Amino acid sequence: MISLNGAHILVTRPQHQAYNLCRLIERQQGVAVAFPTLEIVAAADRVRIAQALANLHRFQWVVFISANAVNFALLANDGKIDQFRNTRIAAIGAATARALAAAGLTADLVPADGSDSRALLAMPALQQVSGQRILIVRGAGGLDTLREELVNRGANVDYLDVYRRTRPLADPAPVLDLLEQKGLGLIIVTSGEALKNLLIMLGEKGRNQALATPLIVVSGRIRQMAEDSGFERIYVTDSPSDTAILEKIITWATGEKSGRTE
Repeated sequence: MISLNGAHILVTRPQHQAYNLCRLIERQQGVAVAFPTLEIVAAADRVRIAQALANLHRFQWVVFISANAVNFALLANDGKIDQFRNTRIAAIGAATARALAAAGLTADLVPADGSDSRALLAMPALQQVSGQRILIVRGAGGLDTLREELVNRGANVDYLDVYRRTRPLADPAPVLDLLEQKGLGLIIVTSGEALKNLLIMLGEKGRNQALATPLIVVSGRIRQMAEDSGFERIYVTDSPSDTAILEKIITWATGEKSGRTE
């Protein structure tokens, strides 16, 4: 087993999603520093969400954009979502499919490679959707890539926003102290909004110190945002899973690769 030798690693995932990754880091003798830069909260209009979920039979496809989309849909609908025979369910990736399975729902479509809108759009089942009604279950303010392309293919697409993202009220002092002492070895960011919030929450001085700290991200899009923000050394995982992130942490720790981006 590769030891992280007590390296301090900043985990910026929402609090309810950070436990497993922190546990994996600590198993490798690292120190996980939990500093959520994103908070996921339920959408306010629970009645509207429940009504929409009761009428999924009106759609040919229902697309769940994340595990959060599944879990907050369940929360708004007394813990149950009915699966209709003529309505197919798509999951953006394996984690979302697992959340559906835990709710007793079977995903009819999961990308074989990748876990984002582009991977889902590449699937043969979504190539010919002209005239079909599609519901995208997501968080408010998400990217429009999926909807725009499905509309271009002739589909009628609606959104069901079941949660929203906010910036937490958190004390950055412990993180700032680590940055000041050059005691923070690595930062992990798993969304573009979490990256933006991190730099805001650290303030100007902390921002400059963070930019010089190695960064792990989970997509090329977030890497581009990080590069535009001024990060100097960026590693990109093969997927957003905790195990893929841990693999990239080990790559960083063992020094197998170097350079501005990985």
